Amino acid sequence: MRYNSIVFYVFLVSAFAKAQQLQTFIKEAQANNLEIKAVEMRHNISQEKVNEADWIPNTEVSLGYFVSETETRVGAQRARIGVKQMLPWFGTITARENYATSLADADYVEITIAKRKLALSVSQTYYQLYSIRAKQAALGKNIQLLNAYEQLALTSVTVGKASAVDVLRLQIRINELQQQIDILEEDFKASQSLFNNLLNKEDTETIEITEVMSMPLVDLELVDSSLDVNPEILKYDKLYESVVQSEVLNKRERLPSIGVGFDYLPVSERADLNIVDNGKDVFMPMVTVSIPIFNKRYKSISKQNELRQQEIEFEKQERLNVLNTAFARARSQRNQARIAYETLDKNLKQARDAEEILIKNYETGTIDFKDVLDIQELQLKFQMEQVNAIENYYVQSAVINYLMN
Repeated sequence: MRYNSIVFYVFLVSAFAKAQQLQTFIKEAQANNLEIKAVEMRHNISQEKVNEADWIPNTEVSLGYFVSETETRVGAQRARIGVKQMLPWFGTITARENYATSLADADYVEITIAKRKLALSVSQTYYQLYSIRAKQAALGKNIQLLNAYEQLALTSVTVGKASAVDVLRLQIRINELQQQIDILEEDFKASQSLFNNLLNKEDTETIEITEVMSMPLVDLELVDSSLDVNPEILKYDKLYESVVQSEVLNKRERLPSIGVGFDYLPVSERADLNIVDNGKDVFMPMVTVSIPIFNKRYKSISKQNELRQQEIEFEKQERLNVLNTAFARARSQRNQARIAYETLDKNLKQARDAEEILIKNYETGTIDFKDVLDIQELQLKFQMEQVNAIENYYVQSAVINYLMN
């Protein structure tokens, strides 16, 4: 079965942001990530075990020498050479190969799961990096605005419309915003290191992040999607199938094994007699049958397989419940992010209107820079929360896409 994890993440980003950047990062991560390589090696080992399953027991060769030769009518027996080959019952090797193949299929699903989880981690870290840069940009714009207010306050001081305290308040606020920018830069470095590690790159390598991301007008839902096709659930189907094949193999192995071979005994000629077949060597074909009369072991394996199937069913249902809960939570949080964004958008417009009113009051000489600072701080709060809402929306959308495909 082919799993299209990359397609879904590309679909998500192309709908919501500048797709090419994140698409490239995800492909690079899946190609270079060391954990993915380790899982792929494990699958390669499983595939090689399919070849290992095509085996038969070792050929037995025996050689004996008569220290005291056994005298027969046609001569003395000098040695005994035996060759025997045991063969499993018909279909046992095929059953063994099918069992190994089923285990390899289960390991292949693990590759898909690992790649999807990696794509999710890359996406989430990418959105986190965007959020940090967006917040820094918002802080930078607010610093520019406060610088303009500072010049306005200095002018007001000279004409007696403001005090030096107003100027100091503005300067203190500018310093606080610059501090937040510097702290966010440290957060960016830490997230950048995590992101580069996911791609197996140098910690400090520069990452190009999209500058603008906006809340989409409508939510993009996956058509004909179901948690039942999530690889985390399909993994249990593959494990269940491996137990089925294990039981088929167990039933084959409890059948008799057949052995074929021969014994060869070289005989010395008798010098004292001249008889028919004098010194004729002995060649004796042999057939053996190995019957598992005491088959308690095979009965136990059958019972274990039955219990293992029940265990897998329980684990599958439990994992399905966990994924259902995660999906409901992600969808709820995504809806909350949209609601928060729309409310913040309204509040931000009203705060800007209030700011315009305060600035217009400057013309009448009634400007209060403390009120200006309060309204500016309120605007910044709304802007930061909007960035958080956008980040959360995309992160939860990534989780939904991971779960539903």
